[in-house]
Amino acid sequence: MMRALYSLLALLAQPLLRRKIARRAVQEPGYLEAVEERFGRYALPPLPADGRTVWVHAVSLGETRAAAVLLARLRAQWPGMRLLLTHGTATGRAEGKSLLRPGDVQVWLPWDTPGAVQRFLVHFRPHIGILMETEVWPNLAAACAQRHVPLVLANARLSAKSQRQAQRLSWLARPAYRGLAAVWAQTQDDAARFAALGVPVQGVFGNLKFDATPDAAQLAAGRAWRAAVGRPVLMFASSREGEELELLQLLKSFRTSSLVGSAPGASDSVANQVQSVQWLIVPRHPQRFDEVAELIKAQGFTLSRRSQWGAQPEAADIWLGDSLGEMALYYGLSDAALLGGSFAPLGGQNLIEAAACGCPVLMGPHTFNFSEAAELAQVAGAATRHASLAEAVQAARVLVSDGVRQAAMAEAASRFALAHRGAADRTVAAVLELVRP
Repeated sequence: MMRALYSLLALLAQPLLRRKIARRAVQEPGYLEAVEERFGRYALPPLPADGRTVWVHAVSLGETRAAAVLLARLRAQWPGMRLLLTHGTATGRAEGKSLLRPGDVQVWLPWDTPGAVQRFLVHFRPHIGILMETEVWPNLAAACAQRHVPLVLANARLSAKSQRQAQRLSWLARPAYRGLAAVWAQTQDDAARFAALGVPVQGVFGNLKFDATPDAAQLAAGRAWRAAVGRPVLMFASSREGEELELLQLLKSFRTSSLVGSAPGASDSVANQVQSVQWLIVPRHPQRFDEVAELIKAQGFTLSRRSQWGAQPEAADIWLGDSLGEMALYYGLSDAALLGGSFAPLGGQNLIEAAACGCPVLMGPHTFNFSEAAELAQVAGAATRHASLAEAVQAARVLVSDGVRQAAMAEAASRFALAHRGAADRTVAAVLELVRP
């Protein structure tokens, strides 16, 4: 009865979804691609029910990168598999194109109405469904159970905030989770939060992102550029709205005499305020690249955008990392990185890629989305935590002025990343156990 009410509301909300897609497409045209797929209508031919189709849902960019790690290992163990890859965001879909092989299919996840979900499952006939990290939809879970398609939640995480939300909507969340064939959690804390919702966890496998290998060519190029810069490079990695402005205002407020390596009595011009440290800002969301560029100029700083670089970065007060798929380049270029999303109450971004690239991380107080990874990194000496952005900026400038300490943190970061590998092999083994008689 309650799911029927939910289904009615989801059906009535379809015009609102179309308007939301149109609004998002103003900044991200990718949202206009194959819009009818979101409603279970496909131009692609149906897939055969031959037991080879593995459906993986990776809602956005981070989940797609985790899926890439899993798929590389799964293809090695199951060479004949066919991938059905679904997403919810334009950035996820753009990133996912690189994961496709001949015969694979990529579409949007259907809106969670009974009709759209049934059309999706009938059209593509997956042998198994793998949801990455967080996304579980009531009608989708129910339809998979009805059609005997095992649906699993892999690399599963559940923050305390998400747990509270699920408990408030337990009449909807509990049946959806009960429709899953398995939940494979990242951490023991995640498993405990799932258990508090009455969701049995079949395994705690770790985080797939530890098994990702940074792009070696990008990392080498970044490190070569860093060596040529002649001063330390500090990155604000995956920054979120409001954080960039706070950083820029802090840089404007610092007197030159407080900067690392500043000469006594130096001019307090905007250019001199940042001359001893090169700042690099890499926003989390690509639709904000232009917005952040205008913000930097409005605060009186000169700007150089990655998209305009030639053989090496151009001289400017602030560099803007306005490209996708180059985080290894940016981490290689940086002596240390401030963790975006952790200085505003947004839960923080993932620091594992930074660690794998040997880049020390400075975190703010808000890391609830990746709480265990953040705590383990801090214990390992790969990251430090700070009460505010101002404190973190000051600590970062001190860190990069001390070559011995910076090198020790970089080495600790690499060791930390290597020590937590293995989730991919454990997850692949569990998937194959479900799909093979």
